[in-house]
Amino acid sequence: MTSLAELWPPFGLTLTTPRLSLRPILDEDIPAAVAAARSGVHQPGKSPFSTPWADLPSHELAPNMAQWYWRCRANFTPASWTLLLGIWHHDEFLGVQDIAANNFASLKTVGTGSWLRQPAQGRGFGKEMRAAVVSYAFDYLNAEAAESEAAVWNEQSLGVSASLGYRPNGIFRDDWGGKVQEVQRVRLTPDTFKRPQWTLKVQGHEELKNYLKL
Repeated sequence: MTSLAELWPPFGLTLTTPRLSLRPILDEDIPAAVAAARSGVHQPGKSPFSTPWADLPSHELAPNMAQWYWRCRANFTPASWTLLLGIWHHDEFLGVQDIAANNFASLKTVGTGSWLRQPAQGRGFGKEMRAAVVSYAFDYLNAEAAESEAAVWNEQSLGVSASLGYRPNGIFRDDWGGKVQEVQRVRLTPDTFKRPQWTLKVQGHEELKNYLKL
């Protein structure tokens, strides 16, 4: 029988670190993702996201998350893509790490974003999963830059970035969920990347690489 990964190659990618497994979210994983988000992602009234999706009422959160996962799949093309990777630790769903790009063939630049359920925060998982996708981008996709951003008050996210070698790349003001925020951009290159001591294990890359026409 033909597998889903054969029909849609992004589904075949798996990144493995010493403690985590990162793989695309299937429909059967959406309930676990919703449960993780419902358990709490941040302190009330302190959303770190440009769109405060985690603040939605429980009955709205589930369909909103499902639609986002489906939308990212439907809009996934070699010219513009967002890959949503679920984070598992000992078969427990912890959160999501995304990696995205526009016109990657020319710009060789990716962006990243992530969230973790609160009980998983403060344990180094955020750094480990970001290091995984950055390693994948540089070593397998041949990216030349990785970018991210966070509100200037978000010391946790900016701390992860700094620990991996990201450098400040300008501050801008934006409307995040009805509140004006000062937002810090950061940028990483292969030369500034502070690599982890472990080696990333990758499965399903060649199929995805061919799908992206790289």
